[in-house]
Amino acid sequence: MNALSLSTAIKEKKLGVTEAVQLYIDRIEKSELNAFLSVSREQAFKQAEAVQRRVDSGESLSPLAGVPIAIKDNISTLGIATTCASKILEGYRPVYNATIIERLEQAGMVILGKLNMDEFGMGGSSETGAFGAVHNPWDSSRVAGGSSGGSAAAVAAQEIPIAIGSDTGGSIRQPCAFCGVTGIRPTYGSVSRYGLLAYASSLDQIGPIGQNIEDCAAVLSAISGADSKDSTCVMPKPFAFTTSPERLDGIKIGIPRNYFNEAIDSHVKNAVLAAAKQLEALGASVDEFEMPLMDYVVPAYYVIACAEASSNLSRYDGLKYGYRSTEAKTLSDVYRLSRSEGFGLEVKRRIMLGSFVLSSGYYDAYYKKALQARTLIKNAYNELFTRYDMIISPVAPTAAYKLGENIDDPMKMYMGDIYTVSVNLAGLPAIALPCGFSNSLPLGFQLIGDAFSEERLIHAGRVYQNHTNWHTQMAGDTP
Repeated sequence: MNALSLSTAIKEKKLGVTEAVQLYIDRIEKSELNAFLSVSREQAFKQAEAVQRRVDSGESLSPLAGVPIAIKDNISTLGIATTCASKILEGYRPVYNATIIERLEQAGMVILGKLNMDEFGMGGSSETGAFGAVHNPWDSSRVAGGSSGGSAAAVAAQEIPIAIGSDTGGSIRQPCAFCGVTGIRPTYGSVSRYGLLAYASSLDQIGPIGQNIEDCAAVLSAISGADSKDSTCVMPKPFAFTTSPERLDGIKIGIPRNYFNEAIDSHVKNAVLAAAKQLEALGASVDEFEMPLMDYVVPAYYVIACAEASSNLSRYDGLKYGYRSTEAKTLSDVYRLSRSEGFGLEVKRRIMLGSFVLSSGYYDAYYKKALQARTLIKNAYNELFTRYDMIISPVAPTAAYKLGENIDDPMKMYMGDIYTVSVNLAGLPAIALPCGFSNSLPLGFQLIGDAFSEERLIHAGRVYQNHTNWHTQMAGDTP
């Protein structure tokens, strides 16, 4: 079952909450995907029993009540290990919940466990974490995408009906495309980041990953809205998505022709263009345009993201909490050895790059220039949204690649973000939807909208999914 139908079955007494929790735990324990880093069995059953009492009393409950959900391991969960898939936080148990955890629990959802990821969200394949790579449910020799690879893989393998991820440069959308599931990267400032262990604070945003757009919209409604603990969360009220017509008449969609050059796999190209044709058949008008500033989006993103990472990760010093080197003899040793031993290669690479672009003599040449490029990118999107209601594009240039294939080639890995990072630089919302297969591997596309246009994007995603069945095909099926 998907999340909403599972909640309906629970309310109709066709299934108990504890029974549903046990079914998913059994499935997780049999899995070899390494999507979960931990399962909070005892706490989950306590939550399930509390929700069941509310169901039995006839209380009016949210559309998601009783549904198990799993959380990316960079979001604080009270008393449950939160490691960011890093040795430097191994065993760390937060003393507080992230705001979104409180909101999910208020909606009657059951927190089942924490999901694997790239270390501190730094990576595009969920291979850089300290506790092993996530395997793709469609082909265990391939990556699940990153950094929210555990979230997407767990949903695709039906180890959980819905999950929470975070998206700094495509980290929700790319795993969705690789694993054949649906996800939403909301507008920056619509969901509280309080309790999200920051990688790049001006780019990070929490969002849902599910089997379909309806489930994702329901979770986004539950977690969005203002939070006094996060001054960057500027949307006063949660999203309230309404039912919508079954057509896209009057919707103008732009498609960037320069995204479909020789760098993109032909199967991905054909699948995304077919999705555009489907949207056109459902009433939308689709026009081609030239996406500006393509040469600058990846360099600007990595300069800004790494600069913010070098600042955010300075708090992991071996003193206050987390890993401390046993070889350290002096204070200087504690800093140097704890960070050298505790962080993985990709995290150290990005910290060093970020420290370099912020250093005296290079700040103006790199970081300041990247901020200027970011402004140009945002302005370009502002101009595009005077002409179009949304933009359709690929999520990644290829389908999921082999484990280990790109891990030693950082530039190739970074260029895999070419279609996603501009959305984060501009703070925009985007949804990722499955749209086909290449050699039995799922493919996806994204719809990008103007700030706070989630309702329009979700309407388009709903209409598309009501007329296609890509999202109904789960790992293990024969596409």
